[in-house]
This record gives sequence, structure tokens and C-alpha cells, in this order.
Amino acid sequence: MNEQQQHPKRRKGGRTPKSAPAFHRETVNLDAAQHARFLTLYEQSGLSSKSKFIAARIFGDSFRVIRTDRGTMEYVARLTALYQQYRAVGVNYNQAVKELHVHFTEKKALALLYKLEKLTLELVALSRRIVGLSEELKRHGGENQHG
Repeated sequence: MNEQQQHPKRRKGGRTPKSAPAFHRETVNLDAAQHARFLTLYEQSGLSSKSKFIAARIFGDSFRVIRTDRGTMEYVARLTALYQQYRAVGVNYNQAVKELHVHFTEKKALALLYKLEKLTLELVALSRRIVGLSEELKRHGGENQHG
């Protein structure tokens, strides 16, 4: 038998070759200020490589610009942490109510639950204020992006 018929054709390892490889390279010299501006524009573009960014700019391709507001990012991070604390409070709330009924008389448990209810109402009011501030931030953030 033929050796080729016995063994299927083996492929070389490695990456699949590109259909249109880019061999041509151009260079541009920038001063410090231009380089800083270039890096800022590149970061805002959200593209995966500088060469794709440069090619898009040269050939007029459209791309998105991402602008981040550090204050808004910090606000969102703190809201996320606050949400995690709310979940923890909810778990502790349930455990506390169960323990009150087990270890105290009904009258004492109701008195303690009344205090807990007042604190919960304060927490609800604070939550409403947070939602209001978030909606206000969203309205003002939307104006800044389009204006």
C-alpha cells in the first residue's frame, strides 16, 4: 500500500494563515504633546490595537468613543457596595426576627421589633433619596454627553 493512503495528510501546527496579511509598515514621529493626545484618543476609541486605531483614522472608518467620568464610576462602585450591604442587612434582619421570637417574651419581642421597624423605615427613606440622586445624576449625565 501507499504510505499516503495509510496516513491522512498532516497539517503543520501553528496559527491559520491570514487571507490578506499586512506586510507594509509606516512610521510617524510625534512630539510629547501629540503622543499624549494620540494615546488619549486611542483609549477613548475602545479599539483593541493601536494599528487598528490608526488605520481607522487614516481611512475614515467610524468607531465609537468611550468617555468615562471618574465621579460617576465611583458613585456606581459605592452603590454596588451599598447594595451588597443591603443584602447582608436583609439576611441579618431575618435571623434577628427569628431569634427575638425564640429568646424573648412576645411583649419584649414586639417592643424590639418596633425599634427595628423604625430603623427600617429610615433605611427606606434613605434608599428613596439614593434613587432620586441616581435619577438626577442620570439626567445631568445625559445632558453632558449630548451637549
